[in-house]
Amino acid sequence: MTATVESALKRAGPQLREHTDTPGSDAQLLMVEALSRPRAWILAHPEHNMSSAQLARFEALLSAALGGAALPHVLGWWEFYGRRFHLDPEVLIPRPETELMIDEVLGRAGRRSRILDLGTGSGCIAVTLALELPESRIYASDLSWAALKVARRNVEAHGVGGRVTLVISDLIDAFAAPFDIVCANLPYVATEQLPLLAVSRREPTLALDGGSFGTELIYQVIEKLPGVLASGGCALFEIDPDQAEAILERARSGFPWSGLRIEKDLAGRERLLIVERD
Repeated sequence: MTATVESALKRAGPQLREHTDTPGSDAQLLMVEALSRPRAWILAHPEHNMSSAQLARFEALLSAALGGAALPHVLGWWEFYGRRFHLDPEVLIPRPETELMIDEVLGRAGRRSRILDLGTGSGCIAVTLALELPESRIYASDLSWAALKVARRNVEAHGVGGRVTLVISDLIDAFAAPFDIVCANLPYVATEQLPLLAVSRREPTLALDGGSFGTELIYQVIEKLPGVLASGGCALFEIDPDQAEAILERARSGFPWSGLRIEKDLAGRERLLIVERD
């Protein structure tokens, strides 16, 4: 059996429509992986006759996507801040809203900042900061050994092994030295909400479950921040917009921070809590 790129994409699109809101784009990404070609090449060569091996690879990827696997897990990678990161089902898929955290850190970091990335998962935040801030030192922690293996692969793939230290730790417990910046993209879905979300069937519970109210892990870190955040430093927490007021109130009731505010994402939703210390 033979097929052109165009005919394979036309056949895949309708099949994917029941599984995604972007069937055409998803089909193209599957083709990118099957042919090991950029998307621009795929779009410019609809007449390309696929080899039997290429077609078999495309069909296998399509079958996995139709079986309910998340597209990034089918591909084995996803882009974050313009770079490709290896993924597997043991780690959370990077979201575009998390890029707001990178932007805020870059606007605040000094040339040689000490930065802690809590709940690093795939390592996309730590690796990105190491690449964007080449004189800074990054420490990245996670409770999951499986996640740290993925993070290690991304650290090595991007050549930042000399500046990113991976640590297995339950939140902030393994650290005492002062950090200039703390990044925390922690689980923030309430436990009882998990079964209602499709994402819970595709991504690791450990990376999603934020406890009874979805805020427990964030509160734990806020309470311990005075022990690890340097004078003049700041901490950034990605949050669920519905939790914004409760988290702000909790932060205000603890250490007398010099600044507390929430930044909105591109969709206009309250997404990032920023905690500043005198």
